[in-house]
Amino acid sequence: MHAITVKDRDAGVSGLTFTEVPHPHAAENDVIVEVHAAGFTPGELDWPSTWTDRAGRDRTPSVPGHELSGVVTELGYGTTGLAIGQRVFGLTDWTRNGTLAQYTAVEARNLAPLPADVDHITAAALPISGLTAWQALFDHAHLTTGQNVLIHGAAGGVGSIAVQLAREAGARVIATGRAADRDTALGLGADTFVDLQAEKLEDIGEVDVVLDVIGGEILERSTALVRSGGTLVTIAEPVTVHPHDGRAIFFVVEPDRARLADLAERLRDGRLKPIIGAVRTLAEAASAFTPDKRTPGKTIIRVKGA
Repeated sequence: MHAITVKDRDAGVSGLTFTEVPHPHAAENDVIVEVHAAGFTPGELDWPSTWTDRAGRDRTPSVPGHELSGVVTELGYGTTGLAIGQRVFGLTDWTRNGTLAQYTAVEARNLAPLPADVDHITAAALPISGLTAWQALFDHAHLTTGQNVLIHGAAGGVGSIAVQLAREAGARVIATGRAADRDTALGLGADTFVDLQAEKLEDIGEVDVVLDVIGGEILERSTALVRSGGTLVTIAEPVTVHPHDGRAIFFVVEPDRARLADLAERLRDGRLKPIIGAVRTLAEAASAFTPDKRTPGKTIIRVKGA
């Protein structure tokens, strides 16, 4: 089968190759999924898990990409809850071969059924962004109706989903980004937009929750905006500066079948809309890894039927 692989850590993006690899094996509690569409994170080549397994052993050549939508073609021993021919979407393990391939092996518990009226391209844009946004706002920050939430990168993959979820929850949403993101963020439901390049972040005042996807100086400056008892949540980097009288949490998204199913229902109802940018073929996937280039929307790889 065809896949995108990487084996030279020093080569970076230029080391990504479109090649033939063996068909994956379904271990216990796995399923094999024929991938119809896949998502990836541009910075994956910097992750240790792209290069080593859980025991720290080299696992190259490895297949990047960790979001997928497709159809189950094989069940591993002991697998329950899914059936051959079923449409699914979800998030694959960080330390195993990923989704930029025609077929991939996934733990069944990491996948959720995909409704027939949700297309694979849209579904592939949701697992990481949707689960990250939900876990940040509600599992970690415990956002509730009437609270103020500051969402950085509000027009990006995670931020755009977070704006919609926070708005639906009855929170007042303050979005940040670049000037070109203003209309997008406000269109998603943000109450206020702050241009980080031209407006002063500190003028926002105190908020109950900060969701940071940027890190660095923005993360440090945001700690001063968290009111007493509030929470700052970041996915960018471990926290070194904490709010004076609040919590600061860094986390990595975790698979959650039940939450994925809930997010899929929101897609069907029109309550949630991922921002999708370019759609590329699997053969073009290597050129789509542009970690230093800002692109509108999430790039999706069309694998089946390309």
